[in-house]
Amino acid sequence: MNAQKFGEDRAAEYVEQSKIALAGYEACHELTACLLSAVVGEGTTARILVVGAGGPGLEVILTAKLESLWSFVAVEPSEPMLELARSAIGKAGYADRTQFHHGYVNDLPPDERFDAAVMFGVFHHLEGDTGKRELLAPIARRLKPKAPLFLSGNRYRYADKPVLLRAWGNRWRLHGLPNEIVASKLATILKGADPPSSDEEVERFLDEAGFARHTKYFSSLFWSSWMTFLRQD
Repeated sequence: MNAQKFGEDRAAEYVEQSKIALAGYEACHELTACLLSAVVGEGTTARILVVGAGGPGLEVILTAKLESLWSFVAVEPSEPMLELARSAIGKAGYADRTQFHHGYVNDLPPDERFDAAVMFGVFHHLEGDTGKRELLAPIARRLKPKAPLFLSGNRYRYADKPVLLRAWGNRWRLHGLPNEIVASKLATILKGADPPSSDEEVERFLDEAGFARHTKYFSSLFWSSWMTFLRQD
């Protein structure tokens, strides 16, 4: 992913824009945290990898609220986005359980194994099939056998779903923005994004990376969330 796409200007507006762009933004995070706890085990000790952790830090904050014995490694290539997460997680009181890493999953120690991984809003920013495979592979290598991955992102080509695209724009109009600003917001979101073409394509990428037992647990216009598990073999 191009970290420059999420520089200081983009990072500053990211949190509020995301809440409007994704109907159910907080609900999706909450469901992910609840499923993580249910799968990994309530009251256990676990270490969670958060991929593309920049922004409001909800992947860490909500899960840490549920599980007091869990720790987190928050990986983010954009320094402004990582600083947003560091600030939010610190204010929530969970900085002592979070290791912040400015960079990529490939930079992490190759022998460290995590009990689960979360990737929220990253997959559709990766260019082409190669970019998507090159991120899923190092995540899989750093998970324990049968560990879960929770992946959330856009999974339709925007031009293929014009009605969804118009509805997406109407989300901003509901929040009082004029048409010219809506057009600018959509142009920013679409710039450089390369989502998979379908649910089936997302699951094909997961299959190739060594994951199985895919369950889709959230959907909102272009967005979907999956729970999937690393195969043991």
